[in-house]
Amino acid sequence: MITESKKLLEEPEKYYGKLKNYLNGEWVDSKSIKTRDIVNPATNEVIARVPLSTRSEVEEAIRVAQESFQEWRETPPIKRARFFFELKHLMEQNFESLARVVVQEMGKTIDEARGEIRRSIEEVECACGVPTLMQGYLAQDISPQIDLEVIHEPLGVFCMVPAFNFPALVPLEYMPYAVACGNTYIIKPSTEVPITQTKIFELIDQVGFPPGVVNMIHGSREVVDALMDSPHIKGLSFVGSTSVAKLLYEKAAKTGKRAQCAGGAKNHLVIMPDANLDSAVAAMLSSFFGCAGQRCLAGAVAMPIGNVYESLKERFVTAASKIQLGYGLDEATRMGPLVSREHMQNVIRYIEKGLEEGAKLILDGRNRKVDGYPDGAFLGPTIFDEVRPDMIIAKEEIFGPVASIMRAKTLDEAIETIEANRYGHSALIFTSNGKSARDFQYRVHCGNVGVNIGIAATQAFATLGSLKDSFFGDIHGRRESVQFFTDRKILITRWL
Repeated sequence: MITESKKLLEEPEKYYGKLKNYLNGEWVDSKSIKTRDIVNPATNEVIARVPLSTRSEVEEAIRVAQESFQEWRETPPIKRARFFFELKHLMEQNFESLARVVVQEMGKTIDEARGEIRRSIEEVECACGVPTLMQGYLAQDISPQIDLEVIHEPLGVFCMVPAFNFPALVPLEYMPYAVACGNTYIIKPSTEVPITQTKIFELIDQVGFPPGVVNMIHGSREVVDALMDSPHIKGLSFVGSTSVAKLLYEKAAKTGKRAQCAGGAKNHLVIMPDANLDSAVAAMLSSFFGCAGQRCLAGAVAMPIGNVYESLKERFVTAASKIQLGYGLDEATRMGPLVSREHMQNVIRYIEKGLEEGAKLILDGRNRKVDGYPDGAFLGPTIFDEVRPDMIIAKEEIFGPVASIMRAKTLDEAIETIEANRYGHSALIFTSNGKSARDFQYRVHCGNVGVNIGIAATQAFATLGSLKDSFFGDIHGRRESVQFFTDRKILITRWL
């Protein structure tokens, strides 16, 4: 009997052709002659071409979104939400095919891709509650015969520039909330992984949103610049590197746009002597090497405290060395390739830098071979020991399956090291002592704190935090989305 994963692997690689933009409710060929090849990182085969759209095409996208805003704004919230109920239904029907596309263009394992699609559906589902979420409030008799009313009103056209690592999820962490609140929207997918959003927009097209309400335009920096330059764009959501996040936040401030710009991360995991090591190591494997380390929530630095160091190191290296690399469509695969060979080479340069700086490489993931995929962007789990806080590999985001072990004598020393790092995305502690856990969560200056868990991920209805150089802005999203995508109108009335 042929297993389902074997069937998937034996299917011929699908070629998606040249992708189209989606503007004003229609699929439109880009006028640009510039394109980029989309390559399956496991097979190194070209599976699509994405156009690098022109500034004039961006201006057209903004125009149609702006023109459709007023009518969409006047649509009752409960009717706006019904479009997303239908989108959720269609995503459920196409669940497995969407997950497969994520594997093909980004390199995740099929289980990781399924997890991403499930969470994407939950974001859409959560946005269906906007009729309740965007309710204002009324205060009677704030003065004699005077009432106060607060109303949440949509603002206009918003846009999204996502990272490559969650091609389905990241845009859907923002767009559904913005549109359900009454705004219109433009998504510019990552040029590395644009196929997944194209498939989602095929479902959006089936839903039948009014023309111009939800739009997608492919492209690179020129598209982003055109969006940022337009006075008609009211706000931007961005997920990517810290350098670009900071640049876009500065541009948004200069032009009066709202902006929520998520940047990089360097997440530390503290392991106390009283921690359950079996549980801690299992969580660390997922944290450091899940999605091949390509996520903002990934672990980067393990900090064993005191005499737990040797035991933890031995267990961690032994377990990591057994992780099976392969093409993500194979159900037996536990770690897929990096998103591209170019990105793989960048991660390898960090490994070489760590060796130059004097760190001890105790598990080397370079030159790992995967049978049947000689040209894939595969890099195995890599672990450095004897890492110091001043090393590049301890300070910069590597965004790959590279773990650094850094010893600390006390919890205070570990917290000081975390505080000295420029990033403030996540920090995690493994302990059975309540006081240690409380001291840690109280003192670390990070947006997400985990206790006895390897990934401090939230749910669709909750806010994902980030501080320091991991985020530029003041409203992150999810639970706070209504605040970002609407403005409060204050109405003071007296009737005599």
